[in-house]
Amino acid sequence: MINRFSCAALVVLSLTGCASDPAPTEQLRLSEQALAQAKAVGADEQVAELAMAEAKLLQAQAAMQRDAFKDARVLAEQAELDARLAEARVLTQKSQDQLDELNNRINRLRKQLGTL
Repeated sequence: MINRFSCAALVVLSLTGCASDPAPTEQLRLSEQALAQAKAVGADEQVAELAMAEAKLLQAQAAMQRDAFKDARVLAEQAELDARLAEARVLTQKSQDQLDELNNRINRLRKQLGTL
């Protein structure tokens, strides 16, 4: 009876050890890459999502130091998504600016053609 209980306890403990989260080094790399890409397209400290991404990445790195891998993974994933959102906002704004400029040129051409 004791042997069966001991075996069951060992199995549960060994499964618990296997269930621990691995270090999210790849996710941290992806998050850092997403931040760099957002900055490359012009995102700066003025873009709120970029600031949030940087803060979450720092928190994720701190969680890694504490071996809180699950927290680190979640924060790194959030940092990546925030960085991608910052990039998308910058690209959307640039596209909107280009569209506005093209519309201004079209209106000027229409006025010029209307006076002819």
